[in-house]
Amino acid sequence: MVGDTGDDERARPGASGHRAVPVGDEVRIEAWAAGRENCLAEAALAMVECFADVSGVRPTGVSRIRLDEASDDDLLAALLDEILYRLRAHGQVPVDVEADEAEGGLDVRLAVAGLTDVRVTGAVPAAVAAEELRIGPGPYGWSCSVTVGG
Repeated sequence: MVGDTGDDERARPGASGHRAVPVGDEVRIEAWAAGRENCLAEAALAMVECFADVSGVRPTGVSRIRLDEASDDDLLAALLDEILYRLRAHGQVPVDVEADEAEGGLDVRLAVAGLTDVRVTGAVPAAVAAEELRIGPGPYGWSCSVTVGG
């Protein structure tokens, strides 16, 4: 949860990471990083790890996304929605994600591989839940949480 520091690595200044916790037929994603852009990238990787093992997979291409300036919550939802769209429409799975603030929005670089190149480990989320979606700064950096599922 945003601002929750618990006894894990999220409480270390500058730490980044993510985790996913199954909740029924949905998955609750939590991500944290020193800055907003890295937190968004961690959230994207967490969502991918809900359904695919991309460890050791080499990217076969690079895709770029430009997200227009919006609230931080809207940027998080838009990024995850775009990843799900690219997966369904083009069969692309991000194996690495970088996000940078840009004038008027956010530039995101996705190093992608084909869905056939990764080991599918679960159901691909169908949607990003708008309720209980949060991203924001805290005492140790940025954190976010969001639910994805069918």
